[in-house]
Amino acid sequence: GSEMCIRDSFGGSSRVIFTIAGKELKTLFLSPMAWSILAVVQAILAYFFLIYLDYFVQIQSQLTMLPNAPGITSIVVAPLFATVAIVLLLVVPLLTMRVVSEERRNMTLSLLISAPVSVSEIILGKYFGILGFLLLMLLMVCLMPFSLAFVGTIDGGLVASGVLGMFLMLCSFAAIGLYLSTLTKQPTVAAVSTFGVLLILWIVDIAGKTENQDSILSYLSMLNHNQALLRGIFSSTDIIYYLLCITVFLVLSIRRLDAERLQQ
Repeated sequence: GSEMCIRDSFGGSSRVIFTIAGKELKTLFLSPMAWSILAVVQAILAYFFLIYLDYFVQIQSQLTMLPNAPGITSIVVAPLFATVAIVLLLVVPLLTMRVVSEERRNMTLSLLISAPVSVSEIILGKYFGILGFLLLMLLMVCLMPFSLAFVGTIDGGLVASGVLGMFLMLCSFAAIGLYLSTLTKQPTVAAVSTFGVLLILWIVDIAGKTENQDSILSYLSMLNHNQALLRGIFSSTDIIYYLLCITVFLVLSIRRLDAERLQQ
């Protein structure tokens, strides 16, 4: 088949993965919804960026009178990144909902998993395809805070920590969305399920705060780990949390399609 030709032409599973990723990314860019999402997200975040910037300008004279006053990074960039997290929590389910579910609905999934490529290559290829689109969105968002370097001094460490937090969070969102897309043939169901799971993982910290701060609920909260990185607190615990989340949901996606392949 064509997948075997791909393997023979490029050699190695990494080539297969990136070929599938490229196809997935191309499909996204051919979709009007993806372009609409890019435009709407940028418009919303640009609006919030201007609000935070206007607030900073209003209180700038008061800040000069304070010792160790927070800078433009803390007042503009950190809140912007926090807003990005909320917006992308709403947007990512719309991007991941069709990745596998649409293949199943169009009855092309059985052809895909019976092709001479491994299930791991299929899942990782689709995952990197989605991630490529999300990274483009993240890059466009990062242009806003970096533009502040022309008018003032930004805290590079705080910005880098915030960008790392957003990147890991996006990787986790994509892995969860991909897994839930493997469970159904209805993209809408996949989108609603993904949003539900992400929201639960986001707000579970509310329950954790009523108990011991070191509780399991507190550790499971994505908001908790994201806020630490937004404050510039780099902790291996937060990094490990995101890496575990990504790994678990990718493995679950692979096992789900593997079980489907065995049933054929």
